[in-house]
Amino acid sequence: MQLTKTSKMAASLALASCQLIGAAPAQASAETSDGWQFDTAILYYGETDRISLVEGMVSATKDFGDDHIFNGKLTYDALTGASATGAVPQDYAQTFSRPSGHGQYQVAPNTTPLDDTFRDSRVQLNAQWTQPMLPNLTGSTGVHASKEYDYLSLGLNGSLAYDLNQKNTTLSVGLSYQMDSIDPVGGAPTPLSSLPSVDTSNADDDYDDEYAELNDHGERSQGQTQDKDTVDLLLGVTQVISRNMLMQFTLGLSKSDGYLNDPYKYVSVVNNLGTVQDTLYESRPDSRTKQTMYWQTKYAKGSFVGDVSYRYMLDDWEMTSHTIDTRMRFDLGNDNYIQPHLRYYQQGAVDFYRPFLLDESSLPAFVTADYRLGEMDAMTIGLKYGQTMNNGHDWAIRVEYYQQNPKNAGFIAPGSLQNQELYPSIKAMMVQFNYSF
Repeated sequence: MQLTKTSKMAASLALASCQLIGAAPAQASAETSDGWQFDTAILYYGETDRISLVEGMVSATKDFGDDHIFNGKLTYDALTGASATGAVPQDYAQTFSRPSGHGQYQVAPNTTPLDDTFRDSRVQLNAQWTQPMLPNLTGSTGVHASKEYDYLSLGLNGSLAYDLNQKNTTLSVGLSYQMDSIDPVGGAPTPLSSLPSVDTSNADDDYDDEYAELNDHGERSQGQTQDKDTVDLLLGVTQVISRNMLMQFTLGLSKSDGYLNDPYKYVSVVNNLGTVQDTLYESRPDSRTKQTMYWQTKYAKGSFVGDVSYRYMLDDWEMTSHTIDTRMRFDLGNDNYIQPHLRYYQQGAVDFYRPFLLDESSLPAFVTADYRLGEMDAMTIGLKYGQTMNNGHDWAIRVEYYQQNPKNAGFIAPGSLQNQELYPSIKAMMVQFNYSF
């Protein structure tokens, strides 16, 4: 699971943008005597009564001369807490089998079903090499590897940037390929199959025998690794508007094929009284194509730097999203600065999103109750404070509040579900500390 995902190309363009407008980036690094620059960060992210994450990152950059630049980054994060399964709450306690098949857990009445044993850790390695290729042409290539308990991701990327108009205009193109292997705990469930029944009077051994029997019937593909391939194409133009302003515009195309289900997400089947009759594993299409449009403007004047961006996304799952992101940096003197941050996000639901299914209706080919694919809006507000020390090292601390508000996309809840909170808000705090040397 990745709460943040940074494109190397986007990071390079952002750094170039700061340099072009004459403003130092917020996380400028001091250079060591041997030419290496190091950036370190530690992040805490915590949702109320749900997921919490601790992430550490170390990045090393060196210019070997003539703009031949290497960058390597190591990231480690650990997640714990409770994860929403997609099942609906009821006015009585519900019991669910665990993904591994070892035992079960209970959800209290009138409570969103959460699997409170969620544990995972991730190690990620990135390496990037950038160098001039021809006059006014710069090339960059990189590799990516990420490993979680049940997920392996390997990737390659490459990009070209061409300067023209006395280097006031930069045209860029980037291409990346990512190959993922998913080995879900307990095996990949057959889409739309029923969650194994739970008899709380059974001992764990008896329950495991029942689970194994279900595997023999084909309801779970225990031990079978699932694959997913993703290709991303990015086209961009960056233009210096004036001594104080720079603008960037990019178009992106992303195509994913393979296993796109979340093996740990369910959909509840209810009757006209709102009572759960069955719990099914979700089913998603095996391909997804996204198109994105991104616009960004940076403005610097005196001790002020403003950064405003807008991103629009649509895909063939009928989801659309809008993101507005604003950062303003104010120098306070004595190498101190503050940077307020405000971000607003809004998305529509995919065409196969359903918070529940009715038992009187036929099963659709595709369905998910994952709130992350439903209608929602989200707001992030935060403040960053940073300082450059006498030895040239930099440090900064960022504190942000995040709230996500799932919405009802027009579904009428039957019976007792009208008294349940089917779209609870999610609130989180983020604290990040950076040190560069």
